[in-house]
Amino acid sequence: MGGLRPPCPFMQVHFKTIPSYLRVRSVTQLWTRRGCVSSVPELRDKELARSFLVDDMRLRIYNYNTMEKVKEIEAHADYIRYIEIHPSQALVLSSSDDMSIKLWNWEQNWECTFSFEGHSHYVMMTRFNCKDTNTFASASLDRSIKVWGIGAHQPHFSLEGHERGVNCIDYYSGGDKPYLLSGADDKTIKIWDYQTKACIQTLEGHSNNVCSVLFHPRLPVLVSASEDGTVRVWHATTYRAETTLNYGLERAWSIAVAKESNGLAIGYDEGTVLIKLGQDAPVASLDTHTGKLVWANNNDVLSASLKGTFRGIQDGEHVPLAARDMGSCEVYPQTVQHNCNGRFLVVCGDGEYIIYTSQALRNKSYGHALDFAWSAVGTGDYAVRESLSRVKIFKNFKEYKTIKCPIPASEEIFGGSCLAVRGSDCVCFFEWSEGTFLCKIDVLPISVHWNDTQELVILTCSDQAHVLKFDREAVDSALAGGSASLEQGVPTAFEPVHEVSDNIVAGQWVGDCFIYTNAAGRLNYLVGGNSMTICHLDSGPLFMLGYLAKENRIILMDRSRNVVSYGVLLAVLQYQTAVVRKDFDAANALLPAIPETELSSVARFLESQGYKEVALQVSRDSDHKFELALELQQIDTARELLDELQTNNFESTEQHTKWKRLGDLALAACDLRLAVRCAKNAMDMPGLLMLYSAAGDREGMKWLAEASIIQGQMNVAFVAYFILGHVEDCLELLLKLGRVPEAALLARTYLPSQISRTVEVWRQDLQQVSDRAASALADPQTYPNLFPDLEWAFKVEEIFMTNRNKHLPASSYERVKHDLDLDLIALLKQQTRGEVQEVQGENFAEGAASDRSDGAETHRPRELVNELGEGLTPESGGIIAELVDTNVAAEGCNTGIPVEKPPATGRSEPAEGSHGSLEAQSHLVREEADAILSDDFGGGENDDDDW
Repeated sequence: MGGLRPPCPFMQVHFKTIPSYLRVRSVTQLWTRRGCVSSVPELRDKELARSFLVDDMRLRIYNYNTMEKVKEIEAHADYIRYIEIHPSQALVLSSSDDMSIKLWNWEQNWECTFSFEGHSHYVMMTRFNCKDTNTFASASLDRSIKVWGIGAHQPHFSLEGHERGVNCIDYYSGGDKPYLLSGADDKTIKIWDYQTKACIQTLEGHSNNVCSVLFHPRLPVLVSASEDGTVRVWHATTYRAETTLNYGLERAWSIAVAKESNGLAIGYDEGTVLIKLGQDAPVASLDTHTGKLVWANNNDVLSASLKGTFRGIQDGEHVPLAARDMGSCEVYPQTVQHNCNGRFLVVCGDGEYIIYTSQALRNKSYGHALDFAWSAVGTGDYAVRESLSRVKIFKNFKEYKTIKCPIPASEEIFGGSCLAVRGSDCVCFFEWSEGTFLCKIDVLPISVHWNDTQELVILTCSDQAHVLKFDREAVDSALAGGSASLEQGVPTAFEPVHEVSDNIVAGQWVGDCFIYTNAAGRLNYLVGGNSMTICHLDSGPLFMLGYLAKENRIILMDRSRNVVSYGVLLAVLQYQTAVVRKDFDAANALLPAIPETELSSVARFLESQGYKEVALQVSRDSDHKFELALELQQIDTARELLDELQTNNFESTEQHTKWKRLGDLALAACDLRLAVRCAKNAMDMPGLLMLYSAAGDREGMKWLAEASIIQGQMNVAFVAYFILGHVEDCLELLLKLGRVPEAALLARTYLPSQISRTVEVWRQDLQQVSDRAASALADPQTYPNLFPDLEWAFKVEEIFMTNRNKHLPASSYERVKHDLDLDLIALLKQQTRGEVQEVQGENFAEGAASDRSDGAETHRPRELVNELGEGLTPESGGIIAELVDTNVAAEGCNTGIPVEKPPATGRSEPAEGSHGSLEAQSHLVREEADAILSDDFGGGENDDDDW
């Protein structure tokens, strides 16, 4: 490529700094282990570089938390190509077009501690050896790769073989191969053995310069990016091209991989792409019988015992493991799985399988297989899928039978009590002994899990799961009788039990309880068709490995192969299993073994199964017990629970709500005494108003009125006073609240003696708005002509106040309900004019009773007086009897004797005849009022009065 360097706006990418929504151009960000970030311009053409970015040959260090610049260094005499961070020491390498490499120590204030010179062209890249961090390699456009020591002025050796300049290099991180990878402008990738200094393999396929290469740290692949716009993935063992990626974003300049996942970032001219290679789930298997964990790290197989490692470990904490290296596997492990008793271990990968002994990793058997499945019946029984059309069953590690699938192609197989073969639109089950077809189910499972008794199986699909019951007796009977057909199999082999609407990732049966993790990051367990959450997995994706019954722990592993655990008591799971099986004797025997802290969760499970009475006895959660007591309508139990909380001085809005709910239940059961108590404790004033009014409890109504005022519920207090007949208290309440107009109307209707006082208060209040409007209010002492029959109203009020404490029983309502519409003033007038004859003593009462017994439909004057005398309302009984017996007020009104009125308010009464007759005076007052109102509210152009 010589001295020409085409523009490269994206030469160096680090995965952690490239989110999918960010388009990084011209600047590379590298994460260091101590929190600094270096910004390095990466352009390959000097002339074009100046048009894109001014490269001043400086290093700038930033704190990646605050993005604050920490240091600025004048590093090189020409453009800086690459920086490399030491994996463990405070060292940084920088390579430049000045053909030099410099070593910087940030603990010594970023002092340049060493300079390496030896290349004859631009130094494009440097890389520390991950196995020997005291050495590093450098790539240059002089077509060579040099390996240096940190303290050496001269390179240890050079690797030459590329025909044009070398752009990129990478060390293999695995422990079994001393390999170095390089990419050059000759469009090739070379794999070098840096111990023998030999080129192992040359990979060809790119049509332009190779700009970036890397060994994947987790997968058996290597990746290369080229200016031809493609990214190629090569197998790390066979070196064949696995796939080619082209996203149409012009030239590909840089690639980076995440250490904790299988993500790959690709930097192009036109943007950045993030992809995922393979799966993130760790390759691991847990033997739940012995507690031995086996996992793979690249080709290495490691193991650790989990027995006794959970002391002092809290839920979600990392479990310390004493890992033991079991050796290296011939194939790259993609799955690892123990057999049914844990004695053997199978490793699958690259289209092959190898069966090892689980203790020493000794080879037991091997072969070709796309999929592998262990049998739950025999130790050495398993099945392999060799192709889309061939599935074989092995017995005791020897090939036994090739099954005939009633589907055109098999995509995956699953082990267990029966062999399951998934097709394109269904899953088929086969019997292990002879490979007999049993059943076809129209679902596409991702995994198949059998419980320990081989009676239940769960088929987990992408968005739901199906729990089936396996009828072993029906299958054995059909096989013995030869009734299993090749097309239908055994139709009664499986029966649907439950359907779970959840995305299950991994799980395991414990008895009849299925513990699983879902895609939402929750650890749940399924029992009796109900899913319950154990905990939320907030620390990131965790993959369930199994449940250790002896340790009462669920074992999970993250993508970094860190083991975490969560506690679930086996006694709880066994108890729930016994309840689901309706084995109540066994459940009762297991219940004492369950700790107090777990009884509330057990009670909720019992509630979900319909055993609410038992749940009420088992639960230790007072809130849950209260809910159960209400559902079971056990009023006394619910009351005792609330009394206990009240004894503990526990008052809250939630507590008031509970009392109200209990009160509703008591009212439905016609327990009015308890309903009143609950309403009081709940401070339910409207409810108490209904109860006291329905029961005719005057003392309770008085208490309610006072308590409602304290609680600020003035509407309830007003109604309570009104029902009691305490209209003067209603008036005072309205005045206190500033509802003066309503108070005036109340006084005009029920308290005529208070009209003048109320009008005066109203006038004073209205004067703050408009004097004219205030003067328009008429006072009965000033304008008695505007208040006809006011003297009669005074007398009716006096009689009402005297007799309002005489009460009628509710049973008399039908007899006196017509009196509610009587006009008392008109009736009083009739009596004074002689329209009602004088009736006294017992003769009046007996005559009234005799008249009612005659069943007269029309009220005569005597009947009116009689019924009104019986009482118009519970607060006004005996009013007319008082009128008839005394006849004092009537005579006063009839003979012209003055009636006692409230004291005057200070306004002088107009002299008689000052405006002519009474009718003329009334007419003049109305005209005056109309004029004032017209001036105040007419809305004319000259109206400047503020209302």
